[in-house]
Amino acid sequence: MPTAQPSPFNDYDRFAEAYAAENEASLLNAYYERPAMLELAGDVTGRRILDAGCGSGPLFSALRDRGALVTGVDVSAGMLELARRRLGADADLRVADLARPLPFPGDVFDDVIASLVLHYLEDWGPTLAELRRVLRPAGRLLVSVEHPFAITLMRRLAGDKTNYFEIRNRTEEWTMGGQTAQMSFWDRPLHAMTDAFVAAGFRISVISEPPPAPEARELFPELAAPRFLGFLFFVLEAG
Repeated sequence: MPTAQPSPFNDYDRFAEAYAAENEASLLNAYYERPAMLELAGDVTGRRILDAGCGSGPLFSALRDRGALVTGVDVSAGMLELARRRLGADADLRVADLARPLPFPGDVFDDVIASLVLHYLEDWGPTLAELRRVLRPAGRLLVSVEHPFAITLMRRLAGDKTNYFEIRNRTEEWTMGGQTAQMSFWDRPLHAMTDAFVAAGFRISVISEPPPAPEARELFPELAAPRFLGFLFFVLEAG
């Protein structure tokens, strides 16, 4: 039986160092997505949180600094090595693929945070079911994804006659720190997202389109407007 070939896409091991450095200080990550996610999380003191797709650990670190008990998982061993350097040898970090069953019993986390990871998955159903399984009753799932309206607009401006209402694959080439990687994303309309959340047993309590952090205007003067569409955020409650 032939051995399955590794996917040429989304190989974060290939450019882990470069991506982590970009993520640390970029407008979209450091001054937009992470501040918004932390704002939605609120007071996390004493809460047990799963950082699902933790990468090199910047959100894990911020949550831990706020008093949370954090576990991080990521499919990239290279990114987790960077996270361990940042967070220390005692940090609870594990290699796990969000498209497969998670290495945890049920009902163990107060919150799961899925920061910019679901848009890598074609089928959200099994992943959401697993995240629901590991959450305690009344636990929360906090999600950020690429904004479907912004993605459709950018693709249309690039001459792509994409159909907003379809679930469709998109590939991009990223170059960071001299390293190039092929990235694959699954775009879906807003109603497909909300339908998937409800089907997995979540109640949608917040849909948010926040602005960047206030200091972004001074640090990134090219930002012409105080608000722009980039990511879409959800707070979901487990039933």
